[in-house]
Amino acid sequence: MELGLRGKKALITGASKGIGRACAEVLAEEGCDVALVSRTAADLEKARSEIAAKHNVGVRVFALDLSDGRNVDKLAAECTDIDILVNNAGAIPGGNLDAVTEDRWRTAWDLKVFGYVNMTRRFYAQMRERGHGVIVNILGSAGENPDVNYIAGSSGNASLMAFTRAMGGAAPRDNLRVVGINPGPVLTERLVTLTKTRARDVLGDENRWEELMKGHAFGRVAKPEEIAWMVAFVASDQVSGYTTGSIITIDGGATSRRSAI
Repeated sequence: MELGLRGKKALITGASKGIGRACAEVLAEEGCDVALVSRTAADLEKARSEIAAKHNVGVRVFALDLSDGRNVDKLAAECTDIDILVNNAGAIPGGNLDAVTEDRWRTAWDLKVFGYVNMTRRFYAQMRERGHGVIVNILGSAGENPDVNYIAGSSGNASLMAFTRAMGGAAPRDNLRVVGINPGPVLTERLVTLTKTRARDVLGDENRWEELMKGHAFGRVAKPEEIAWMVAFVASDQVSGYTTGSIITIDGGATSRRSAI
């Protein structure tokens, strides 16, 4: 697909695995130079070598913990030419209000919620100075389909949905765009591990984990690259130049199937 992204510079957080890694692959395939951020240096180096060899684009890596605002400042100083920012880092733990302690809640929000806010604050300002840029926030459908057993994640995603809409609504005055994507369940290593544990508990055999996917739409969950291609689509001024302040849900229709009673 030709989206007019060739030569753009993209920065992706949480980029060593899962959705972030898929975003890096797709944007590199579209001709973007990519900067990859994660806390794990070894995984980043593996991603760098594979993406550079496959797509012949520039690849930079930064092993940083973005829950620390000082690292956000360091990253912004190193990457002053970013056209596309993809905020993706962070996994908020499951559990109800009794199960998620204050420390776990704060630690998770420091990376995902405040990490997104701080990254946007720094990179939006740089983009505003140059007069162009797109920020894509990977959120999560629990923000619009809240679950008491995922209370910290539902609340965090809902907060970031409001943040994305507020920033995206005002962004055109700076010739910028801010867009959100709400994935439902996605076939990442983390989800496979969790599903194997559930298969062991429910079916007595972790190798039967795929059977537990059959209840989802189309008998499966989303593929990481399906989220990544939407990131590329909304990042493209060629096909999405009038899209800002919007949040696109990719969950196989699960949110739309909610009952009102």
